[in-house]
Amino acid sequence: MSRIGKLPIAIPAGVTVAVSADNVVTVKGPKGELTQAVDPLITVTVEGAECHVTRPNDEKESRSKHGLYRALIHNMVVGVSEGYKKVLELVGVGYRVELAQPNVLNFSLGYTHPIYLGLPKEIKVETKSERNQNPLVILESADKQLIGQVCAKIRSFRKPEPYKGKGIRFQGEVVRRKAGKSAGK
Repeated sequence: MSRIGKLPIAIPAGVTVAVSADNVVTVKGPKGELTQAVDPLITVTVEGAECHVTRPNDEKESRSKHGLYRALIHNMVVGVSEGYKKVLELVGVGYRVELAQPNVLNFSLGYTHPIYLGLPKEIKVETKSERNQNPLVILESADKQLIGQVCAKIRSFRKPEPYKGKGIRFQGEVVRRKAGKSAGK
């Protein structure tokens, strides 16, 4: 039995979970509404303030999807009740970010041109640029998958490099540094 899959999902007050006939789970809460299509092998039931995910047999395919769909539904419940927040930090001389329009970020990352990134309307974005501190991009959303995908896209513009540590990283992330050529002598 899947250790993750057999755990019940606690549904907090103010959040409703509905399962339609075609196995689509809809979660509504104060932060928004999310939907997820569930594989027909997996059964989702709502009993009181708990949601249970079960599988019909112990075949490899149903075992692999059991924990997956339980985790996806749990992330949806947490997202619509509390929300998710990610903070990205721009480390490097002259690296800047500003909000050009609502949900459009303008990055200056040492390239010859600025980089504009349009964000989905489900994500709230805020930028902070304080003197003698690295610029920050603060992203908030109810959808964990979407916010992770957007963070990965932003990070791909300038990944943290191991020699000087410059690049875009999550706040608090530790980048392993390498010794340069001169340190090898």
